[in-house]
Amino acid sequence: MNQEKIGKFIAKCRKQRKMTQSELGEKLGVTEKSISNWENGRNMPDLSLFKPLCKELNISLNDLLSGEVVTEKEYQEKFEENIINTIDYSNKKIENRNNFIGLLLIFFGVLISITAVAIFPSESSWGAIYSVFGVIISLIGVSRFTKRLTYPKRLLCNFSYFLIFVALLMIIDYIGVVNIRQAPRFLLVKVTGENVIYYDTPFYDVVRCNVDKDDETFEVIKNQKYDRDNIDDFCK
Repeated sequence: MNQEKIGKFIAKCRKQRKMTQSELGEKLGVTEKSISNWENGRNMPDLSLFKPLCKELNISLNDLLSGEVVTEKEYQEKFEENIINTIDYSNKKIENRNNFIGLLLIFFGVLISITAVAIFPSESSWGAIYSVFGVIISLIGVSRFTKRLTYPKRLLCNFSYFLIFVALLMIIDYIGVVNIRQAPRFLLVKVTGENVIYYDTPFYDVVRCNVDKDDETFEVIKNQKYDRDNIDDFCK
C-alpha cells in the first residue's frame, strides 16, 4: 500500500470536489491536521473512514486503495491486490499497537519495581510485593512481543525474562544488604528472638544481634538450618 501515492490522490480528488482540508475533515469528523497527514503520506485514514471518505470524494474503494482511478479492465486485478494490501496494512497496524502497549507495560513494570525498592523501607513487605507486581506487569508486556513465536519458544523467552528480572532484583537487594547493612526484602522467613533477628532468604541468611543497640552486629551467612526455639544462640 503506497501511502504517498494514496495521499496525493486524496488531495487531487478533494481539490476536484472544491473542498478545503478543513471542510473534508468536518464531514468525516476528523481534524484538518489529520487530512493533511493523509495527503502528505505520513499516515493512512482509519479503516472505518475508508467508505465515508470514498463517498465524499466520489471515488470507489478500489480507486482509493490504488491511489488512482482504476479502469474497468484493471478492476479485478487491482481489487485482489488491494484486499491483500489492506489485510497486510491492518495486521501491521495491530502489531504496531500491540508493540506500543507492550513497551508501555515493560516501562511501567520496571518503574514500579524500581520505585518500590527506592520508596519502601527494606523491612516492609510492601516493597517486595510491589516489586514482584512490577515484574508481572513487565512480563505481560514482553509476552506481547513473543506472540509470533511457537509456544515452546514463547514460554522459554517469557520464563527467561522473568528469571532474569527477579535475579536482578535479588542482586540489587543483596548489594543493599552487604553495603548498606539493611534487612533483605526478598526473604522466606523472619524470626525474632530476644536480642536477635534472623532473616532467611532463598540464597543466604542474615543475622542481626543486639538489635538497635550500640553493639549491634549485622552478619551475612550461608543458608543453614536454624532452630526457632534456640534462635538466640546465633548471637552467643
